[in-house]
Amino acid sequence: MKYLIPILFVLYSCLPASEPSISVSDEAVVFEGVNIIDVRDGNVIEDQLVVVDSGKIVSITGISEQQNTSWPESVTVIDASGKFITPGLAEMHAHIPSPGEGEDWIEDVLFLYLAQGVTTIRGMLGHPRHLELREAAAQNTILSPRIYTSSTSFNGNSVPTPDAGRQKVIESKEAGYDFLKFHPGIKMEVHDEIIQTAKEVGIPYAGHVSTDVGIRHALQSEYATIDHVDGYLEGLVPKPADVSPDENGFFGYNFTDLADRSMIPELVAMTKEHGVWVVPTQALFERWFSDIPADQLADESEMKYMPASTIQSWVERKNQLTSNPGFDSDTWNTFNDIRRDMIHQLQHNGQGLLLGSDAPQVFNVPGFSIHHEMQYMLEAGLTPLEVLQTGTINTAIFFEQEGEFGEIIEDASADFILSNGNPLEDLGHLKDPEGVMVRGRWLSKEEIDEKLSDLASRNENR
Repeated sequence: MKYLIPILFVLYSCLPASEPSISVSDEAVVFEGVNIIDVRDGNVIEDQLVVVDSGKIVSITGISEQQNTSWPESVTVIDASGKFITPGLAEMHAHIPSPGEGEDWIEDVLFLYLAQGVTTIRGMLGHPRHLELREAAAQNTILSPRIYTSSTSFNGNSVPTPDAGRQKVIESKEAGYDFLKFHPGIKMEVHDEIIQTAKEVGIPYAGHVSTDVGIRHALQSEYATIDHVDGYLEGLVPKPADVSPDENGFFGYNFTDLADRSMIPELVAMTKEHGVWVVPTQALFERWFSDIPADQLADESEMKYMPASTIQSWVERKNQLTSNPGFDSDTWNTFNDIRRDMIHQLQHNGQGLLLGSDAPQVFNVPGFSIHHEMQYMLEAGLTPLEVLQTGTINTAIFFEQEGEFGEIIEDASADFILSNGNPLEDLGHLKDPEGVMVRGRWLSKEEIDEKLSDLASRNENR
């Protein structure tokens, strides 16, 4: 009897290799022995075999169930033993260059998002060209994240009257934009006409909160998202302070000393009541609007992926903003602490947060800035799982696309990041991915690094 087990092992090992239990095409990619991050509950599903084909995750099984399988030679098989796959991230406050900035630069920016694991972007300043890019991305004819795009800007100049606002809503809907983008300067009567028309034609709206509108009316108007936590600090100023909303400064900074934090729960409750998601873009405030020296940020390694002229412009813009006589470190620290408190409460008691950093923006390099944003969300009190959810499953819920993307499940779009370490233990593991899968297209670390190196070389002369 003692010889039975070795004999059985020898017999098993001599069995002919079996065919895969599923039919795959020549373009399939197989990940063997990988650990899957379940972003719904934070579980790690270990030692899995994940098969990607035709842009979808077609099979997830325990690797032991597929032992001794012989895949066709054309299939790419990746030994992912001990590695982790996490759903691709969403940048929910992205910017796509306009045609005037050059087609090459558009392609470069879209690649930068992918290089850092961003597989879905929501463009926040639309252009007719972006509608074409959205369709090309959906058809996989360009290398790009999935694209949602706003309309062109709604602001005090583009919609000066209610009639102009109504007409622009109708035109934006007919053009096929995914939602309307609000910028500051919209008057109350214009705003309300826009909201009424948008509801009539069935198009969402999102973005900034104009001072004439105010945060409470914006929440009651049920924006899809309020970005930058815009208007919330102004909403903390008690009425007896009797200040003009137009004196608010940079996102309410001038009202920092007037803000009453005991009013935060009221605004958070209104946010939940009206189903308004918030995209914090905290990186904008921790980097551009902070006391970190501009030259220090300009020396960060990721800056080589932006044109040298852009970096110089960013240095000038930051210095101009923070050299204002009203700016000082103590007030900024208080301002930022209020923001972090608001973000924490919006996460745990509001509708919820969506991940977004506002890139390209001052010292926010596309793709790279989303990792800064995740770190700032941690510092605001979110857990690593909560942070991941803001850029994965929350996004799918927001777009009513659960099951389509945002998690690693069968039949979902193959959008994910392969990393050496567990991001639930350290989100930094996602910064330097072993590869990125976008709608079934595998970008290996070698290909990503080669493209980044080429981009850095070209940017020296831009």
